[in-house]
Amino acid sequence: MSAAALPPVSHISWKGAVRIIRSVFPPIDLFEDIADPADWPLILSAEQKTNPRLMETIGNLDLVPPARRVAGPGASYLMAPFTHVSPDRPSRFSAGRFGVLYAGRYFETALFETIHHHGRFMAATSEPSGWTSQFREIVLDVDASLHDLRGEARQWAAALNPDDYRAAQALGAALHAEGSNGIAYPSVRHAGGECAGLFYPDCAASPVQGRHLDYHWNGNRIDLYRDAGSGQVFRIL
Repeated sequence: MSAAALPPVSHISWKGAVRIIRSVFPPIDLFEDIADPADWPLILSAEQKTNPRLMETIGNLDLVPPARRVAGPGASYLMAPFTHVSPDRPSRFSAGRFGVLYAGRYFETALFETIHHHGRFMAATSEPSGWTSQFREIVLDVDASLHDLRGEARQWAAALNPDDYRAAQALGAALHAEGSNGIAYPSVRHAGGECAGLFYPDCAASPVQGRHLDYHWNGNRIDLYRDAGSGQVFRIL
């Protein structure tokens, strides 16, 4: 892709951006440790002798360049999207050959993005109505120069198609190959919302677990969410 065809680059600095993930995925000890990421291969080599299933938990560490790995408390939330990658789990900007960490600038945007995808899963598997899987809110800071689709949304309309990800995945692959940090783009699930798709874990920092959330499936869509801590229930219009 020629430089003229690339989206412009903007520096994105979002304090308190939000990512919502399934609560079923526990923190990964290696990433949470204070060990230098440069020492991880040696640590893995030693620990695999007593825990042969270790790599299933950690994923493919080789997908993250050593200089861009992050460690310490909360690092699992930043590393896991890049080490657990599969063509069976494509996303808007990746066909599953590289990882992307998606986050909304605000909670409402992250909520609408996740209820859309969870609702599609529930419909595809013909799930009965009721409260479904628990999710957790991850609050983090995004600080990176990203290719920006927000100002020229009409020009990048194909990459923002709500249902067809082929153009978005082609754009993501081209930008990833060019060494891009990721993409800032307008949410297509939450009017006025903004999202970031980060290509490397060090584009975000300070991840902290927030609320646990339950989603309610009414047989057609996700119509309610519940704060599992307080028990408060909110209707999604």
